[in-house]
Amino acid sequence: MTVKDFTEQFGYEILTCADKADKIEITGVYICDLLSMAMARVKDGNMWVTVHTNVNIVAVAYLTNAACIVIPENIEVEEITVSKAAEKGIIIIRAPHTSYEICVNYYLKSSELSHG
Repeated sequence: MTVKDFTEQFGYEILTCADKADKIEITGVYICDLLSMAMARVKDGNMWVTVHTNVNIVAVAYLTNAACIVIPENIEVEEITVSKAAEKGIIIIRAPHTSYEICVNYYLKSSELSHG
């Protein structure tokens, strides 16, 4: 499913690069708040869920080719992070749900799509 499909299904807010959201496929999910671990383990096309909002998350997403970054629980994202993400073409999404709920939503939606 695309980033746009996922965000629209659950009413999540795309903060950056919304024009790319219908072109990028989500291939899986990774939840991690330790940046060095995320850098080593986020796979190409993964949706990365983290509570971090500082500018370093943009570098991690860029280096790992993450489909997008999802910030849970409506946490405010720093303006410098939003600006850098827009500059680097990284989609940042803000969601009202917990990290767990975001993953469950992804799993249910992807299961629905794969089973018709």
